[in-house]
Amino acid sequence: MRRLVPLLLSAGLLTTPGFGTVDGGGQHREHERITRTARTREQATASITDCVTHLRQRFTEAVSGAGELLDDQDRIVAAEVSLDSGCRLAENGEQRAKCTVLESFGRALHGVQDFYAHSSWADEADPARPVGPDNPPGLNRPAPSSVLDLRGTGTPNVPRDLATGCFVLHDTVPGVGMCERRITHAALNKDNGLIDPVTGSVTSPGTPRGQVGRNFEKAVTGALVETRHQWRELGIALRSEYGARRGSLMTCALTHDDPVADCRDAGSSVVRTVALALLALGLVVLAVILGRSAMRTGHGRPRAPRRQQPRGDSRRERT
Repeated sequence: MRRLVPLLLSAGLLTTPGFGTVDGGGQHREHERITRTARTREQATASITDCVTHLRQRFTEAVSGAGELLDDQDRIVAAEVSLDSGCRLAENGEQRAKCTVLESFGRALHGVQDFYAHSSWADEADPARPVGPDNPPGLNRPAPSSVLDLRGTGTPNVPRDLATGCFVLHDTVPGVGMCERRITHAALNKDNGLIDPVTGSVTSPGTPRGQVGRNFEKAVTGALVETRHQWRELGIALRSEYGARRGSLMTCALTHDDPVADCRDAGSSVVRTVALALLALGLVVLAVILGRSAMRTGHGRPRAPRRQQPRGDSRRERT
């Protein structure tokens, strides 16, 4: 034994007190569980990153496709914005630029809205039950989310405790198949309920997670805020890619039913706004220059009061 124990220790088959490798003798496969947990978090973050990459691709498709809305004279192309017949999916042969741009951006919006329904970003756990795979902790964070930086190119900032739901056709709590021992879509989603299309107010949440506190309302509010944010981001991206005038014309073409008639002044209004801003700035600069010039030449200074002469004839006083 005096020879065997050092050999086993050096081979790692026996260990000094620490994390266990077996399930027995006071050990619980701690090394395996640590490794499994670390890999699970890394895999989850990688999956979310892949999803964001896909949404960025859709967003970029929308920006790129918008270039076909205008000709080289900055005029809206009627054939590219006509919606006399409804839009088809691009995979079904749709070629009109307005339809393809809205499809790409719409697919991106679908993903960012589901982020709030299918993740723990905006919600909270049921305080009446223990936290676990069937009741995962919620982050209770507002929108917009730092994860959904669709104009960015770097790695998205994914919080360590963020969870999304594993999904298989047999979506249950607890999970089965590849979702066994994982947080499932059934445990986390806040998909169902009534949403007023005018006010955005919500009633009748229809999933267990959505019925906890204000979880359904928070998911809908987050999706609304994120959608508005992404629309602003699209406008910024169009102006950045094509310039202020063309970008504004593209935005108008995407939001009007008859853009050829309705958007004639959209680009020129931007030009007028910029011109007026530059004119106002020029007047301010001119006023500053004139003010400094007046100070250097003495013009515009308040005059010193005249010294009053003593009364009487000074000559007679001297005599």
